[in-house]
Amino acid sequence: MLDTAAAPTPRLAVRCTRVLLSPWARLSLLVLLLAAAATGVLFFEPQRLLADGWPPQFGGAAAVCVFAVAYGACTVAFVPRPLLNLAAGALFGSAAGLSAAIAGTVIGAGVSFGLGRFLGQDALRPLLRGRWLKAADGQLSRHGFRSMLAARLFPGVPFAAANYCAAVSRMGWLPFLLATAIGSIPNTAAYVIAGARASTPTSPAFLIAMGFIVVTGVAGAVVAWCKRHRLRGRH
Repeated sequence: MLDTAAAPTPRLAVRCTRVLLSPWARLSLLVLLLAAAATGVLFFEPQRLLADGWPPQFGGAAAVCVFAVAYGACTVAFVPRPLLNLAAGALFGSAAGLSAAIAGTVIGAGVSFGLGRFLGQDALRPLLRGRWLKAADGQLSRHGFRSMLAARLFPGVPFAAANYCAAVSRMGWLPFLLATAIGSIPNTAAYVIAGARASTPTSPAFLIAMGFIVVTGVAGAVVAWCKRHRLRGRH
């Protein structure tokens, strides 16, 4: 009697395991994690760093490292990178601020890529049926480094969107991280310098940084509008 009653237990455990590890279950977990992270940021209010400064118990290289990790976590939770870049410059200056911001960018991108790859890829890849979705997936899969480098240099591509699109594709880890580190430098440097020189808004460095931000932003908007117009014309 005991053996008969216990027999269904292993099969039930196997079924539950399969359900929990199924692609859609993992995708649901990803959505819940990202929602929880975004909600946590609303309570944490990282923008207070610009007004309140860095906690006094952290200083020197340790502060830069802690800020980089916090930066990465905030980008996963969809905190805008320009805000974090300005904070990096205001807190640590141009050189150390840029190092912290780039390190945080790579950390955040790597975490997002890993979450998307392990929790979302299996569920989302079968949905890549449209012509444009297949074309984008093929470009990222075959020319990962070049495509991601262009996405990082182009200010119109949202950071989180690029991370998860790359994760769903078959792009490798190394091309993704290298392209992210290199391609993020120009725009990140402009914001970090602007944050570092915000107290002297008439200085050449601040004016050049702001000019670069404005020019690249306008150029990105124009390119996005042109591409959207072409796509509408083809349809």
